[in-house]
Amino acid sequence: MFQNQYETVFILTPVLSETQIKEAVEKFKKTLTDNGAELVHEEHWGLRKLAYTIQHKNTGYYQLFQYKADAKIVAVLETDFKRDERVMRYLTTKLDKYALDYSDRRSKGLIGKKNVEPAKAEKAEATTEENA
Repeated sequence: MFQNQYETVFILTPVLSETQIKEAVEKFKKTLTDNGAELVHEEHWGLRKLAYTIQHKNTGYYQLFQYKADAKIVAVLETDFKRDERVMRYLTTKLDKYALDYSDRRSKGLIGKKNVEPAKAEKAEATTEENA
């Protein structure tokens, strides 16, 4: 059976305790694995400020799942999101080959972090040129 790779980001309400957040994340992870999805990568982004107010709240707990599954499993997961009042928003994206490459590099830490060593070398060169 051919499976596509998906990425789902969901936002939980900020009024939850740390244990309630972990419980909610585990519930959705279990929904995926019980329905035959293979969890590839998971990231907990934590409490972040929202771009706009949702349900009179300005912050939310962000969680990302990357997984291989059928479209039917995605529908089951999204139904669970709709039925759970702790979820404020969610977005599922089917990843193409370029998104897979980007996601793989991001999970390895190659994207989003600046290389510090060349910056130090350039700064040292600039300092020696000023002193000459």
